[in-house]
Order: sequence, then C-alpha cells, then structure tokens
Amino acid sequence: MDTPTARPATLEDVARDAGVSRATASRVLGAYGFASTDARARVHAAAERLGYVPDVTARALVRGAGVRLVVAVIGRDGTVLDDPYVHRVVSAASRVCAPHGVGVALEWLSLADPSGLTRLGADRGACGVILVNTTQAALDAVPPRLRGRVVSIGQGSPTVPSFDVDNAGGAGEVLRHLYATGRRRIVMVTGPRWLSCAERSVTTYRELMRESGSPERLVTGDFTAARGGRAALEALRRWPDADAVYAASDATAFGVIAALRGRGVQVPHDVAVAGFDDLPYAAVSSPPLTTATHPVDRIAAAAATAVLTRAPAAPSTAFPSTLVARESA
Repeated sequence: MDTPTARPATLEDVARDAGVSRATASRVLGAYGFASTDARARVHAAAERLGYVPDVTARALVRGAGVRLVVAVIGRDGTVLDDPYVHRVVSAASRVCAPHGVGVALEWLSLADPSGLTRLGADRGACGVILVNTTQAALDAVPPRLRGRVVSIGQGSPTVPSFDVDNAGGAGEVLRHLYATGRRRIVMVTGPRWLSCAERSVTTYRELMRESGSPERLVTGDFTAARGGRAALEALRRWPDADAVYAASDATAFGVIAALRGRGVQVPHDVAVAGFDDLPYAAVSSPPLTTATHPVDRIAAAAATAVLTRAPAAPSTAFPSTLVARESA
C-alpha cells in the first residue's frame, strides 16, 4: 500500500501554528504592513518548523509587483518574432529575471497600432515591458501606468529610457575600412526605413560618402537574408560598377553574398561585402564576414535590470560597436 504524500504547508497552517490570523501571517512573510515583534517571531518560527514555501506568484500579484517581464516587439506582422535578434533579447532578459522568480513573455505589437501597450499597462501580472523596434507612435502610446516600468531597445523618450548599440559608430568603422581598402562605389542596403534607430547608420553612410566625394547608393532592406538577396540584384542592375556592399545586418549580408555568387560575382575580388551584428555564423561563413560588433546580450541585460530594479536610468545608453575585419572585405 502506498504511503500518502504529505501535502505542502499552507499559509493557513503557518497562521494556525503561530496563533495569529492569516492576514498577519501574510504581512509578516510578505514583508509588508504592520505586525508586532512577537507575532513576527512566532510566524517565522512556524514557517521554518513546517517547511513553508511561499507562493512567489501570489505574493507578487498581491503586492502589484508582477510575475513576468514582457518583451514587446514592434513589427508589420507577427513574423518579426522569428528574428534571431529577438531570441537573443529574450534569452538575455531571462537570465537576468530568473534569480528574481520573474518569467519573460514575448509579444508582438502591430506597427500600425501599438495600442496593445494599454492592455499591458493594466496587466497586474506584468512587472514591466521592454520595447524592441521602438517607434515614436509606440512611445506616444505608453500609458501612464507603465511609466517607470518600461524601457526601450532603440528609440527612447524623456519618460522611456533607451538602451541600444552605437550603430552609427559601428557603421562608420566598417565604411571607413571599405574605403581604406580601395572601395569607392559602395552600395548600402539599409534596415527598415520606418525604424528610426536604423536611420543612424544611413546618416553615417551619407556623411562619409559626401566627405569622400563618392556616389550615394541606397537600397532599402529589412534585416533579412531574403531581402538582402533581392537588394543585391537590384544594386547590380542599377549600379553594375559597384565594388562594395555594406549591409545593415549580417543576415542581410549573407543574402547579398548568396545573390552575388549566383550571378558569378566573386566576393571580395569583384565586390566586397560587409555587415553589422557579428553573428556567430559570420566567423565561419564563406567567406568569413567583415562586420561590426553588436552586444545584444549586454544591451538586453541592462534593459531588463533597469525594469526590475526601477532605478533611475540615463535617458539614453549607447553600447560601443567595433570593426571585425575578415575576408569578405
């Protein structure tokens, strides 16, 4: 005959053993409200004696602290959640949140209608929000109840601190490297033009082309390999004399290289190619990709820490990006 398994001790058990009300036991173990020194001592002794383990989720909900951090990604459709960049943000945030008993949830916010932030502001289970691919419309849609509990990876505002990479600095290093190696007819495949933080590298490109007297050649991308391939073919059609392509992301650069090879163009002999992100695959691609670093893990960890601690943060924190020169350029 099986021996019945003892059930876990409940808050009611602790209160009964300590000779206090359930409300008093809750205040003592939750570390809020008033209780006498004697009552606190008896409750803690009873909890230890019974092996009581508090329900962290229930306690957080009662205190309004929330039990999960929401990573809200803005995009045209839900496929934006498939981006490896998003996966890295969630992974880094999870490592920060786990020791605090806080989970991480991933949600898509429509680019056309970011009003889902209002719902998140009313969600007592959400301790805060990290916005990714932030737009001005999203910043304007942040409800008052979320202020102090929301940060941005990308564009920020006076009430929403931002954490991001210095993509202008990284882009400048890559472009100067291309120029130093003799490339003069450089095409840039951009990120999504609706994303304001992606425009920083475009501004850098335009400035450097103007300073060097080189022609400005821009093709709109979306950070994907598929679009990178189409952009490369468009660039060949429009500017057959192009001698370099700078892609705003490594994924885009991989698509560029594949498309160029499909047309018999040798990389880097005929056209040099460089990206941005320094993804792990960049070091082993064929050829290994010249790129710039993007410390996504550090950025996401800093953003998650700011939400959990609710400590005052600088309006904008930019993490440096540096050149990683390899064989593709």
